[in-house]
Amino acid sequence: MTHVITDECIVCGSCEAECPENAISMGEDYFEIDPSKCIDDGACVEVCPVDAIIKED
Repeated sequence: MTHVITDECIVCGSCEAECPENAISMGEDYFEIDPSKCIDDGACVEVCPVDAIIKED
């Protein structure tokens, strides 16, 4: 299971800088997580100021 970034993302870039696997990149409107690279460590969740990163079911 990986994390996903919701449309509540404010495009601050905090998560991208924190990801140890470089799994986060800018999408069309907000940042996105590449599930094939995500190691599910949660570092991005901890730094998101608007809680826009959630665990995908």
